[in-house]
Amino acid sequence: MSPPVNVEGQWPVTLVEDRVALRPLRQRDRAAWEALRRSNATWLEPWEATSPTGEPPSSFRSYVRSLDRSARAGTALPFVVELDDELVGQLTVSSITRGSFWSATIGYWVSRHVAGRGVTPLAVAMAGDHAWFEVGLHRLEINIRPENAASLRVVDKLGFRDEGVRRRFLHIQGDWRDHRSFALTAEEVPGGLVRRWREHGGTIR
Repeated sequence: MSPPVNVEGQWPVTLVEDRVALRPLRQRDRAAWEALRRSNATWLEPWEATSPTGEPPSSFRSYVRSLDRSARAGTALPFVVELDDELVGQLTVSSITRGSFWSATIGYWVSRHVAGRGVTPLAVAMAGDHAWFEVGLHRLEINIRPENAASLRVVDKLGFRDEGVRRRFLHIQGDWRDHRSFALTAEEVPGGLVRRWREHGGTIR
């Protein structure tokens, strides 16, 4: 098993680019976070991982503490996404490993009212650049259900490679679902993803 990334002095961290910010989830975010989740329940339900054993979700307080522990242990970078100082989603760089792998997985969701406005690709680009150039990772992966057209547009805009289908990869909506896997290595984007996104006309609307 690969040891965790040494993130001493690297967490908590806040990333800011244009009108988008990535920062840690805090206990005081509870009201805004819960309201956002309620208003987007139908929008998010087809894409979010579930427990095959039917375990209930943890309390918000426990959830925040768990995210912080993972970040301080070097196994994740759990951010909320803000647009113009409004909490609009979450993005997590998870399953961080080093050893001979130096890789991680990116997962994200945003509120329906900001979907299609450039927020998600910029947030992914920001997190990717931080993971490569500050944390020192080599490879980043994003796994998406084939039916999730909005999320597929994100990886297309950022130039992630399609590495094929992973059969029955994650448990969602009561069953194991296929996902398409996309990846990039640091060598493929020497100037960073934010730069690539801007050079291809990326803007926040």
